[in-house]
Amino acid sequence: MEVMQGGTGSASPAIEARGVTVAYERARHKDTLVALQDFDLEIRSGEFVTVVGPSGCGKSTFLNVVAGLVPPARGEVFVEGKPVRGPGPERSVVFQDYALMPWRTVEGNVRFGLEMQRRVDRSTRERIARYIEMVGLTGFERAYPRELSGGMRQRVGLARALVTEPRILLMDEPLAAVDAMTRELMQDELSRIVAETGQAVLFITHSVDEAITLADRIAVVTNRPGRIKEIIPVPFQRPRGRDVRNLPDYIALRDRIWSLLEAERHTNRSQVEAGV
Repeated sequence: MEVMQGGTGSASPAIEARGVTVAYERARHKDTLVALQDFDLEIRSGEFVTVVGPSGCGKSTFLNVVAGLVPPARGEVFVEGKPVRGPGPERSVVFQDYALMPWRTVEGNVRFGLEMQRRVDRSTRERIARYIEMVGLTGFERAYPRELSGGMRQRVGLARALVTEPRILLMDEPLAAVDAMTRELMQDELSRIVAETGQAVLFITHSVDEAITLADRIAVVTNRPGRIKEIIPVPFQRPRGRDVRNLPDYIALRDRIWSLLEAERHTNRSQVEAGV
């Protein structure tokens, strides 16, 4: 199945950030840390957007703003045309550290997403089974997190996010904690699942290859305070296989993104040396 870039053409974007600024008061340092400043980004319905940038640039902070977990000091985020005032059922978050409950089985952890939304009914067991199968964990329903590999735990987290059938998936470096081979396999699985379910996806990653493999567009973020430096379209249909990495256009795109990130690294070094 191929997904055309550009979303479904709905009236309102799935996510729209306008001039988002986030600042934290640091009592210990007696100053204010500005994590994001005038951050603008739009994600259309059905679109997969990855965000890359230097460590500490505010990528995860932005995702938390969209999730409704962090309020901006200035600016606004809209989800499907409505201002974000907190978490909502149309958004699900997949975290880097799995965030599973060790005393619950795979089935119990997936069920938790529905429990939080008070949506447990006679169809719950069938729904849970469908998404456990979708992420490739059929047969492990009664296993506990300690009995699973890192990749399997992340699959549980993904199933828990998907079972509520959100229209938007927010993913904060969800594959960073697994080994390289599992990461590539999970990228393939994620591409397949999102192609099937059709959510808009905001995906945070440090990996340029992962960003290109998964995304319709890539948002490159500056050093802190984070702003959008450039938004780059990916010229390949998705889902896409790993063989795309051998294409000249892929190599050129990878080099372009790395050059943008390298320029930010040099800027940061100059600022540190100057004491800024």
